[in-house]
Amino acid sequence: MALLPIVEALACYHSAVRTLPTHRVPLELALGSVLAEAPEARISLPRFTQSSMDGYAVRSADGCSTRALVGTAAAGAPAEVTVGPGEAVRILTGGMLPAGADAVARQEIVERTGDGILLREAVHKGEAIRREGEELVAGTPIAEAGQRITAGLLAAFAMAGIDSVEVHRRPRVAVLVTGDEVIRVGEPLAPGQVYDANGPLLRAWFVENGYGEPVVAYVRDDEVALEEAMSAALDSADFIVTSGGVSVGDRDFVPVVADRLGVREIFWKVAQKPGKPLWFGMRDDKVLLGMPGNPAAVLVCLAVHARAVLARLEGETAEQPAWRRGMLASAVEADSERDRLVRMRLDMSGGVASLELLPRQESHMLSNLASAHALVWLPARQETFAAGEEASWLYI
Repeated sequence: MALLPIVEALACYHSAVRTLPTHRVPLELALGSVLAEAPEARISLPRFTQSSMDGYAVRSADGCSTRALVGTAAAGAPAEVTVGPGEAVRILTGGMLPAGADAVARQEIVERTGDGILLREAVHKGEAIRREGEELVAGTPIAEAGQRITAGLLAAFAMAGIDSVEVHRRPRVAVLVTGDEVIRVGEPLAPGQVYDANGPLLRAWFVENGYGEPVVAYVRDDEVALEEAMSAALDSADFIVTSGGVSVGDRDFVPVVADRLGVREIFWKVAQKPGKPLWFGMRDDKVLLGMPGNPAAVLVCLAVHARAVLARLEGETAEQPAWRRGMLASAVEADSERDRLVRMRLDMSGGVASLELLPRQESHMLSNLASAHALVWLPARQETFAAGEEASWLYI
């Protein structure tokens, strides 16, 4: 069976995975979700013409002269007066510009004179004021459908009076960790057993990326047990991720059990290192991504493939995974048959993303993650990648 190139695997997710339904949520629950609409400002910004600094609201035509103080305007407390000739209102930053005034004299050019003020410099019409609607007017779209809601975007919605948004539902995630040999950390190890890294890795990755607690189940290398666990996951989750059991060993049951449960195989085995035996299938709108059992391969498949699946489920328009460009700090060996996905240290101190190869790159090794910031994509080729060559990378 020919190995599927990474770019074709990513294209498969786009064509096969359907976007989840939408629902309206209060703004405070929308962080991290993907917009299904283009929300429009409900008020103009600024909502009213206001002062941009502390000073005095004046008529610019009065020039340098003494003015009588007739009121005070603070943020949230307008002055209920009209500024006439020879008059001024003390105004603080954000205060509503009173009627009759067309400028604000900053306090540094003003001298207080008893109940009045003296302007030592003339001011121009419009000076030190923010005009109503100069940022946007009510009804202006603030964002586009397909954008993921960040803290900054959420704040912009709130300022524009938007208290709820239509978003795509966040995916429900289930994780199946397979293997008779894996034992949860803290429990005693019998001969031939190892501590499980995949369960903590998968759980933490989904939580870290804003998907909440996935349902995590540990499953023996047994067809009946796997079928029960996978059937339950398919009934309850939108996105099911398995670790282990997808290669060609005697106890690699994920493909055959998935087929028995009606999951249509779309591809199996990708031309990447690590993570070659990746399995992808669909049952109706449910996504099953079968990852290898080695933890570094799991991390790679999460960063590249799970990220792409989740973006499609949520209707995100930004390309995922989000590859960036950097420069290799040293020569790196290539693979002639498979694209390499290599963990590297990232150095931005020189103004360019410099990517430094780390040791211990085998698929069963994770200790270099203490120093790794970037996952670097090195396409398959014969010749070694030279220091100074450009390469694509993403954060891990």
